[in-house]
Amino acid sequence: MNRANLTENPYSSTRQVILGKRGAVATSQPLATLAGMEMLWAGGNAVDAAIAMAVALTVVEPTSNGIGSDAFALVWDGKLHGLNGSGKSCQNLTAEYFSGVDKMPTYGWLPVTVPGAVSAWRTVWERWGRLPFEQLFAPAIRYAEEGFPVSPVTSLAWKRAEASYLSQTGPEFQAFKAVFFNNNRAPAAGEIWASPAHAATLREIATTGGESFYTGRLAEEMANFAAETGGFLTLADLAAHQADWVTPISTDYRGLSVWEMPPNTQGLATLIALNILEGFDLGKYPRESAESYHRQIEAMKLAFADVHRYTADPRFMEMPVDRLLDKTYAAQRRQLIGETAIPLAEPGLPKGGTVYLAAADGELMVSFIQSNFTGFGSGVLIPDTGIALHNRGIGFTLEAGHPNQYAPAKRPFHTIIPGFLTQDGVPVGPFGVMGGPMQPQGHLQAVVNLVDYGMNPQAALDAPRWHFVKDNHVFLEPTAGVQLAKELSEHGHNIQVNSESGLFGRGQIILRKNNILIAASEPRADGLALAW
Repeated sequence: MNRANLTENPYSSTRQVILGKRGAVATSQPLATLAGMEMLWAGGNAVDAAIAMAVALTVVEPTSNGIGSDAFALVWDGKLHGLNGSGKSCQNLTAEYFSGVDKMPTYGWLPVTVPGAVSAWRTVWERWGRLPFEQLFAPAIRYAEEGFPVSPVTSLAWKRAEASYLSQTGPEFQAFKAVFFNNNRAPAAGEIWASPAHAATLREIATTGGESFYTGRLAEEMANFAAETGGFLTLADLAAHQADWVTPISTDYRGLSVWEMPPNTQGLATLIALNILEGFDLGKYPRESAESYHRQIEAMKLAFADVHRYTADPRFMEMPVDRLLDKTYAAQRRQLIGETAIPLAEPGLPKGGTVYLAAADGELMVSFIQSNFTGFGSGVLIPDTGIALHNRGIGFTLEAGHPNQYAPAKRPFHTIIPGFLTQDGVPVGPFGVMGGPMQPQGHLQAVVNLVDYGMNPQAALDAPRWHFVKDNHVFLEPTAGVQLAKELSEHGHNIQVNSESGLFGRGQIILRKNNILIAASEPRADGLALAW
């Protein structure tokens, strides 16, 4: 197998390549990207830019994240650091509440866990931030107060969510519907949307350093609304929350180190699949070939089987991560891949609705992700605050004895995963692809595009994608071609060609090559990458 030689010609692309020396930023929303550049031009660093973009995204892309999100970060400052900003389930919500229920509900208070994004912003800034914390909130506050034109892809997501959220009838949903579906409809593309309450809350978080959100007035507002409307979130839950520094996990793929967050996230799936794929010489096949796609899909399928069986809050995991990442185990799993799709992948027994953003400068590189999960999240908004709470509790299973079974004060399985690349101990850069279970699949495809097919970051994001769903069901983008769909079907895959961009993720990449920053943003979103 050839050793990774990233982007032999990093400047060739079907789209404009964004290059710079001093700094680069990329998000799924142009206004959020500009918030990051505003910080860099003010003398801030990549961490300042990343936090400003994360805060701005709660305003300009509320369909995917909000003040009540969870968040994770990977930060390079000479070594790679991981931050787990996900919250735990409510202490007073016991498993008995789910008696007779097959799966976690999507809406309302039951799937709400403690929101951790605010703690992640503060924790990362305390370690690396250069500008005043309050300054990082200025663009987002401006957008929320003055209003902004809703972008096209965001408007489509807003419209798709309309029926689900407007049909919720409990008192806990009324404030949410009034804010996000005024006049019982979603705003159209180009329509100005504003939220003064959101701006006021961001200003309070900024001036209190996040303290109000977990132990002050905002915490009291959340706890009181929960008590009034049948929720379980308490002041004790909020005060007990903290973001945790963790050790990132990685694997070597043809000389490139690919880094992910450890459990409770699904980042492990990307690494397991890459270990399996490493035994195949994908580069000898054309990129849009059944031979290449088939092997990638099957490797991902086997990885998901293991991750969905074993991954949980690390305090509850029974299978050590290093055993799942063992290359010998990967070789054993690889033997299961033949020329016909595996009908239903089973876990092995080894022996022995999100926003993603990236930022870089001369010293720091940041991979950051935050999410409200399914759609807008739980549909619960704390009145007069703009705080829309996520529904990350959906990540729990109710299967008895499973390590990820619901329990109080426990972190759920998380789909959101920031990624990072290094080579020989040198940072290559942050990357990520949003989209629930599409995220590790998007990470896998991005790495394969960069390494096996020598694509530059923009081309790696532009390329056609597949999305494994379950069993043998696979979505395929139309740009992959009719012939490829036919040949994959002959391999036993149940292929559905689908043009809906939300099925295939939305990503950003910033890579450094020869001291030049190459920034790219997803063509399936409204995104923007900038560098200077």
